[in-house]
Amino acid sequence: MLTSDDLVFFGVLSGSPSLADAARKLNVTPPAVTQRLKALEQRVGVRLMDRTTRGLALTDEGELLVAEGAAIIEAIEGLAESLGRRTTRVRGRLRIAAPYGFGREHVAPVAADFARRHPEATVALELSDHPSVLTSDSWDVVIHIGALNSAERLVTTLAPNARVACASPAYLERHPTIGNPEDLRHHRCLALRENDEDVTLWRFSHAAQGATTVRIKPAMSTNDGSILRAWGLSGLGVIVRSEWDVAGDLAAGRLVRILPDWACPAADVVALLNARHGRSRRATVFLEMMREALTPLPWRSPAR
Repeated sequence: MLTSDDLVFFGVLSGSPSLADAARKLNVTPPAVTQRLKALEQRVGVRLMDRTTRGLALTDEGELLVAEGAAIIEAIEGLAESLGRRTTRVRGRLRIAAPYGFGREHVAPVAADFARRHPEATVALELSDHPSVLTSDSWDVVIHIGALNSAERLVTTLAPNARVACASPAYLERHPTIGNPEDLRHHRCLALRENDEDVTLWRFSHAAQGATTVRIKPAMSTNDGSILRAWGLSGLGVIVRSEWDVAGDLAAGRLVRILPDWACPAADVVALLNARHGRSRRATVFLEMMREALTPLPWRSPAR
């Protein structure tokens, strides 16, 4: 006989590239995942998953269990949510996805506070910069920074966030003055590869001169924002980073904003909600707490 715990377990397993990844998400050891999968297959009498050279692959029966199981879990959670609306208590499992850097600094503390205030709720926070997270139905709330291509989710803005072109004082002392965006063609530019964006095309706008783009040749690139910031701080070149990440460095003089009359495209902090399932009370309460934590904006606070 299947239980709701079995359905949740197999749902996590089916969405993981490996047993080790599933074990990490479930907070157990890989052998424990293997044993539980074998026990589940013995109970249902069919093979649900195969291991291949590319990772884990669902059998036809496994695909059926994922599809039907997701619908059952959704129905159970929907019933619990409907009952929960009759009280002021916050219950159930809150599933949050957020980018690595912003998630560590701004989302994780709010998630911890949420758990302390609402002990009847459980919290799962997954940090990832992979764009596929945006279209997954696995999350109640997805925190995202920047432009969006997904129409599958409801979007609510949590906070404004600018992008800033900057470099260290040491770098600027050793290289020619940057008077306009075109000058960047002759500088070491460091690129962040994320969200499938064209990272070699830097966009700027000016109140009087309008918009312009510059095709750079990255001297270095990375998919990690913290590494990019560290490279900029060490004088390796010009970076474009979110205001939330470099505001402290700019205020302390560790980084210097270049082209102050030119603006990069904004990258507001937004929350994405599942358009089909709507917003649960726990998600609503969490978003209220996120807005409270971001008001006033920490990265524009004089104390930063």
